[in-house]
Amino acid sequence: TVFNRSSASSLMTELSYTPLRMKCRFYPVWELTLSEKELKKGTTTVGLVCRDGVVMATEMRATMGHLIAHKNTKKLFRISDHIGLTVAGLVGDAQMLARWLAAEVKLFELKRGRKMTILSASTLMANIMNGRRYMPFWVQLLIGGVDTAGGHVYSLDAAGGSIPDTFTTTGSGSPFVYGVLEDHFREGLSVAEGRELAIRALTVAMKRDSASGDGISLCTIDSSGYTAMDAAAVMKIQAKLAA
Repeated sequence: TVFNRSSASSLMTELSYTPLRMKCRFYPVWELTLSEKELKKGTTTVGLVCRDGVVMATEMRATMGHLIAHKNTKKLFRISDHIGLTVAGLVGDAQMLARWLAAEVKLFELKRGRKMTILSASTLMANIMNGRRYMPFWVQLLIGGVDTAGGHVYSLDAAGGSIPDTFTTTGSGSPFVYGVLEDHFREGLSVAEGRELAIRALTVAMKRDSASGDGISLCTIDSSGYTAMDAAAVMKIQAKLAA
């Protein structure tokens, strides 16, 4: 058996020679190095489109297997005055992609003299991720914001798929969040109502998903720009919902 590694295609080819035939099997590199169990990561993020803006939120726990590695992890990024990004997956990949997107959006604004649309930002990031589909970034992203066409939230997978929705969630806690959103979300929510719903959904996820917890990071994006909600205001809403 001869093993031939090709850096150009990021694939490993196993060539099995016999007197009568040659068998050629292709394996993605990550299948040879990391098992599915080793790649599982924990996070919960949520994005909601409201009538007057967008709400995006995450919890703040980072895990390494069964170890809680960090309790104040940034998973919500301000990309520009009108675009936000949430991340789930490998921290290094997520942070690099956030910096990359922020730089590209800023360059676009400087060159064109206008803001990039949310669709364009999502398509740009989807193309970046699709270009690495054979050795992907281990992330799932939400890109949200407000432009001249209104509020938008897009969910992006590691292969570069980009899907718009009125509400969506990612990460290990997402099944719990979907349970809350399917029951409580309705078209035409105000941003204030969206904040409460996002906090309610994340609180439920943090109670049942061991990889999610340690507080909530939340922002709203509307015609006035990107606004981060402070921890005291989040806890006040949590106390109201628990009453």
